[in-house]
Amino acid sequence: MKKITVYCGSNTGKNPAYKAGAIALAEEMILRKMDLVYGAGKVGLMGVIANQMLSVGRNVYGIIPQKLVDVEVAHQGCTELTVVETMRDRKWLMAERGDGFVAMPGGIGTLEELFEIMTLNQLAYIQKPLALYNVEGYYDKLIDFLSFASEEGFLRDEQKELLIISDDPAEMLDKMAAYEPKYIPKWGSN
Repeated sequence: MKKITVYCGSNTGKNPAYKAGAIALAEEMILRKMDLVYGAGKVGLMGVIANQMLSVGRNVYGIIPQKLVDVEVAHQGCTELTVVETMRDRKWLMAERGDGFVAMPGGIGTLEELFEIMTLNQLAYIQKPLALYNVEGYYDKLIDFLSFASEEGFLRDEQKELLIISDDPAEMLDKMAAYEPKYIPKWGSN
């Protein structure tokens, strides 16, 4: 894995641990000589992780729709800034360019990106590792919900188990590096 696509908030959140978590993830990626693919924002956790990576000369590939450039949230310091027309174009390029994915704390956009990658993996459009970076238990309730969805027969246990969950960046990236894709048919008996 050379490029990690990171999904995260355009806000920093109320808990300072989220910002510290973004910095810790960037530091671990820097140690491993990894580059960042992200949504090209200069604000929130997006700006935090990008700035940390750029501060030591790592490549940061930002992908952003023109509409967000127009409201001045694009990080002009990216190594490469790709401006696209739609959010859909942005998400597809981010999925294409990353060798693996990390969902940090974030809002609706981050959740949507997380579930899109889960779906693309489930349907074998891609086969790349996906991790929840569970800083300060941010995703605990979502993890509980995924277990409930599995218990209710809407998510296969095998699919849920492909989601890497960790609050430690080194452990998370190790698990991502060891990831072995598995196609799990969506249809059939539960």
